[in-house]
Amino acid sequence: MTNLFFVLFLSSLIHSHTSSASHNNSFLTRRFTSAPSAIVKKYNVVRHFGANNDGKTDTTQPFLNAWNAACSKSIPVQITVPMGYYFLNPLIFKGPCKSSVSFIIGGKFFTGNNYSSNHWISFMNVDGLLIKGGVLDANGKKLWDCKNAGRSCPKGAMSLSFISSKNIVIDGLTSANSQMFHIGMHLCENINMQGITISADGNSPNTDGIHLQDTKGVTITNSRIMTGDDCISMAGGIQNVWIENIFCGPGHACTIGSLGHDGEEGILVQNVTVKSTTFVSTQNGVRIKTLSTPINGNVKDIYFLGAIMKNARNPIFIDQNYCPSNTCEKGQGSGIQISNVVYKDIHGTSSSANIVIFNCSPKKPCNTLQLQDVKLSYQSGTSKYYGRFMPFFKIKR
Repeated sequence: MTNLFFVLFLSSLIHSHTSSASHNNSFLTRRFTSAPSAIVKKYNVVRHFGANNDGKTDTTQPFLNAWNAACSKSIPVQITVPMGYYFLNPLIFKGPCKSSVSFIIGGKFFTGNNYSSNHWISFMNVDGLLIKGGVLDANGKKLWDCKNAGRSCPKGAMSLSFISSKNIVIDGLTSANSQMFHIGMHLCENINMQGITISADGNSPNTDGIHLQDTKGVTITNSRIMTGDDCISMAGGIQNVWIENIFCGPGHACTIGSLGHDGEEGILVQNVTVKSTTFVSTQNGVRIKTLSTPINGNVKDIYFLGAIMKNARNPIFIDQNYCPSNTCEKGQGSGIQISNVVYKDIHGTSSSANIVIFNCSPKKPCNTLQLQDVKLSYQSGTSKYYGRFMPFFKIKR
């Protein structure tokens, strides 16, 4: 085999994009640490609310009782979950609360295989929450097998979801065997996730690691994601996202999209930075994906910086003609404008000849794609490939 190196270098002047990771870190940290311990109310779910940590007894109600007690306090509350195994059925922790609440988790949570709910553990209308530690095991394997066999199956539950919430810190959490998405944010603001571990089989369908939608001010750092779908997916309404030091693989990609579904007119994704990421044996690397529909909107100010690709199938991918159900009008392209996307310092290997794909919309061509120090290799016995560029884009030189 001959090593064929794809070297793409455009000496573009890339304007400095300074880190926004601190936009909420210091505030959120202070929110949970500044209060003197004397005025923090502490609960233990086993001692104070009778939760049984034998892994068999249903502990859903004791956890709801602990939450309701904490939520009613006008001072910060810390809920401790001791080591052990806790069986939880689907539940919703509802706010608003009178003060911030912290979960300090030493135990592991399990659920059954009913699969009839869309959510397992949910937080709604919460302002000021810390989740530190803990393991979620959603028991998704039987549902994956059902879906992969093409049978009629339930949709399954998102393991951990946040709706209309803000000022959330998730630190050191592990999510395994999710039925659907592992962690989801919808209509949220000021989110800090760090030290997250996500694990599911590479063939587990629809098990996105972290999914963001209509959410602003997100930091995701120092995390390892191994799953059967996108490691991180970002739908419409996303602004000011900082992603750094993420390992992805197996999985599909770090993806913006898919965008352009019915009812998403005027969609906006802006100011997203993905920095210092590693992709190992993934279907794609960094990807922007829009449906081939007339829905309009904008994806702009996107920065992919310092990625390492190890046998990623499509390391750099823009697809504006995505049509999974084959019901789109042929050649229509997307109505979403992609502009000011920076690819810088991206190195490694591709498992296919499709090293760089810019499949932009003929209706609204990509505008100002900047590439600098992009060096990717693909091995093939006799073929020679230098990436595939579709014609509908403008590149800044």
